[in-house]
Amino acid sequence: MDAIVKNFPASKDKDARPSQQEAEEAVKVLLRWAGDDPTREGLLDTPKRVAASYRELFAGYDLSPEEVLGRTFEEMSGFDDIVLVRDISFFSHCEHHMLPIKGKATVAYLPNGPVLGLSKIARVVEIFGRRLQTQENMTAQIAGAIQETLKPRGVAVMIEAEHMCMEMRGVQKQGSSTLTTTFTGEFKSNAAEQARFITLTRGR
Repeated sequence: MDAIVKNFPASKDKDARPSQQEAEEAVKVLLRWAGDDPTREGLLDTPKRVAASYRELFAGYDLSPEEVLGRTFEEMSGFDDIVLVRDISFFSHCEHHMLPIKGKATVAYLPNGPVLGLSKIARVVEIFGRRLQTQENMTAQIAGAIQETLKPRGVAVMIEAEHMCMEMRGVQKQGSSTLTTTFTGEFKSNAAEQARFITLTRGR
């Protein structure tokens, strides 16, 4: 469990980041490498747009899941049954090709005192989604962050996603999806709780 909890890609020193101008120059290099002319009319503002887009798409590096998860409802601490948020939509990018990942996450936990606001669960998915990712790591990171910060009796995370690196390049197989799960605590040790999570996740 320690390996999961500590496996959070974190923001580095912001002063070490390239400047906006350097980022735009890098985009111009890629445009030339692709075979186009960054000085033609249609591409004049593309470097600026791409840099701004990347700032938004990878905003998760500047956000802290621990801070989001630290806000709980103590007055609901008597509730001890499963809390499950299903079908949380997200977009991410694979760390191997920087191509989009589109999917849905289902997250559940068994409270052991404080209870999270439901929006905080979706927010944690968003934070880890807006980083360069593998689906396996993202699944484990969401579970690890909730387990470490909230200290519930168990956490379960399931992600189902489509990877453009499989659909747009390489094997070019459209319509395939990848399913990953991570379980901690009672969800990992208790087969009945794990089965209940799967049932609630798949039930409609």
